[in-house]
Amino acid sequence: MPSTLFARTALAALAVAGLVATASSATATPTATTPAPSAGVTVKMPTGAADLPAADHRALPDAVSADVLSRTHDVKELAPKAAAAKLADEGRKVVIDIRTVSRDWARGVAYVEAPRGHHGQPEGWIYLAHRENGRWISGLEGDREFADYVARSPLVGAAERKIMTDYARAETAPQKKPAPSTGTLAANTNGLLLPWARDYYMTLTGGPHTSGGSGQWSSLDFAGGNASGRIRSSREGTATSMCGAGGGWTRVIHPGGFSTDYYHMSNATYYNGTSIGQSALLGTIGTDLCAGGSATGAHVHWSLRTYDANYNGQYTWLNGRTIGGWTWWNGSSQYNGCATRLDVTACPGTAIYNRAS
Repeated sequence: MPSTLFARTALAALAVAGLVATASSATATPTATTPAPSAGVTVKMPTGAADLPAADHRALPDAVSADVLSRTHDVKELAPKAAAAKLADEGRKVVIDIRTVSRDWARGVAYVEAPRGHHGQPEGWIYLAHRENGRWISGLEGDREFADYVARSPLVGAAERKIMTDYARAETAPQKKPAPSTGTLAANTNGLLLPWARDYYMTLTGGPHTSGGSGQWSSLDFAGGNASGRIRSSREGTATSMCGAGGGWTRVIHPGGFSTDYYHMSNATYYNGTSIGQSALLGTIGTDLCAGGSATGAHVHWSLRTYDANYNGQYTWLNGRTIGGWTWWNGSSQYNGCATRLDVTACPGTAIYNRAS
């Protein structure tokens, strides 16, 4: 079913079921939240929502929630009411964070918490929404509406639009599908570094493993080293704090069709579609669980996402890709994989330097 049609149908179902929280008033603080009484859906409504007519204080979150539930890996096959109820039973919230509203446009972040007690990363999306013929239609990263809205929304700045338009419209070079047995992709990652300062080192604590329920082994864990625990952007781009101010999860959208996620950080700088340079400081290694999951010891959970021809808007295989001068390979099981550089093989427990090539 097309995403727009699904969103409209699901929106109606959510509204009838009363699953989405009523938004806070325009005088609420920027971090005010209102949990839904039964479904575990939480809406964050900023003071800037004064530009949002009262009638839309529910319609906008409804539209975004419907889209989110249709994309969440663990529940996407369920009807909206059943999907929201299943997540609530697991103690996992659906969070709709409305960051900016201007006339018929809105922008924000939406995410579904990762299961508590399991190491991993939540699923989350930057979204743009537009009110058309009296109805809000949302676009999450990776879908047709998002690509269209990036091109014309006044809430996307000129510099960001260039990066995000390429990103959303999948203008990276097509990649071959991975071999069934290995998932190998011979892919150019456009000079991405590992998530700390170049020519410093951290210790690899977890080889390739999954993120966000996608099934792709797209993530690495790092800790320690001589970089003072400081986590830095893998390349220049636009940064967004996915959990909001004080949360330890940041996404950076890079030129060339890739983005990177950084989770569990402490002392995270707040960004909201902000242009940053390569190696910009994002935070420090930590154990933050702003959107669920678990963490044993301070570290960063770093993940790769792509909008290439095969993986439109989701986490993607690391196997066979070169990041920070190291080529990454899956192991026999998650977390056991290693990296190679020149004649060196680095497996979990090894300190590795971050190299540009």
